[in-house]
Amino acid sequence: MSERSFPWPGFAVAVVACIFLAILGVDLVYVGVLFLVWTGSLHLVSARPPENKPVATGPAFTRDNMADLFEHSETPVVITERDRVIVANLAARKLLGGHIVGQDVRMALRQPEAIRLLARKADGGAVVRGLARRTDIWRINRKSLPGGLAVIEFVNKTAEADIARAHTDFVANASHELRTPLASIIGYVETLREDVDRLEPRMADKFLGTIQREAKRLQDLVSDLMSLSRIEAEKHDLPSKTLDLSKLVERAAHDAASGERAPLLDFETAQAFEVLGDRQQLEQLVRNLVDNAFKYGSPGERVTVRLHPRGDSRVRLTVTDRGDGISPEHIPHLTRRFYRTDPGRSRASGGTGLGLAIVKHIVERHRGRLDIDSTPGEGTRVTVTLPIEKADETV
Repeated sequence: MSERSFPWPGFAVAVVACIFLAILGVDLVYVGVLFLVWTGSLHLVSARPPENKPVATGPAFTRDNMADLFEHSETPVVITERDRVIVANLAARKLLGGHIVGQDVRMALRQPEAIRLLARKADGGAVVRGLARRTDIWRINRKSLPGGLAVIEFVNKTAEADIARAHTDFVANASHELRTPLASIIGYVETLREDVDRLEPRMADKFLGTIQREAKRLQDLVSDLMSLSRIEAEKHDLPSKTLDLSKLVERAAHDAASGERAPLLDFETAQAFEVLGDRQQLEQLVRNLVDNAFKYGSPGERVTVRLHPRGDSRVRLTVTDRGDGISPEHIPHLTRRFYRTDPGRSRASGGTGLGLAIVKHIVERHRGRLDIDSTPGEGTRVTVTLPIEKADETV
């Protein structure tokens, strides 16, 4: 209960005031009411307000609630107490092993850069390599807490390093591929200019043919680079236009087999298939596959293009050549940019080394699957599986 101290001076003023009003002839009833109101207000004013009770607070961070806080974080987190691991979340246990709980963190990491960071007993970070696998790159951040505790966070930088390395390799390979035809063009043009009066017409025509061929190769390379860049920029945008895949494949396959190769194309489709797709990209996919099949298949042999259902929800496109085939060790690398199993033959046939890389990215954008099967001496079959767009059923 709150304590009260009655204001006697105020009460005395009220008594004097009421006596004075009674002397002046004011009705005693009114005087009595005024006295009661006055003393009542003095009583209320004199009461102390109730004291604020302290809000109950939960316990400070403990091992258990700290473990719960970090357990499902995708970033590996370790909490140490005087350098001994007391908490390791699920991601950290997957990275370093469940046995690290209770160990000295320096023994758990076994990395010189990490040990130097922990030995400083101060906040900071360090980059370590080979923490879980030889090619891994991790940044370790340490934050000290009161009571000898510390939070150690592991940030995976491997993907960033891989992307940077891939960009560097791509620029280097693209520069090499561009430089080769440019060097041929410049060399032959210089020869023509220097010996323009003495050069035989037949030789000059041969030089001009080489310049034209290298310029066409350069044009194709630039076109493929631009296509690949555009497809990669759109790879997260799911196509929304419904297309008749059967007609599209037939038209694009015949375009790729135009001229003297046209009689060698064997096309067959089981039925009409509708897919959500980008018309230009799917046509490019078919042309690339059919063109590759003619380039690397045996001369005069047929190229087979088949379009058949796979289950109820997918359609399978297969392009098969009858050539020398591809050795098994090359198959996992065929969709890499500028990868060639036979660089000399590829360049001689006009290949840019980007055809299957473009196909792979188109298939990924269309949420499909790409498979390559080859038997040396028999030929190669490329299979693209795409989801079918089913018409809405209305009752």
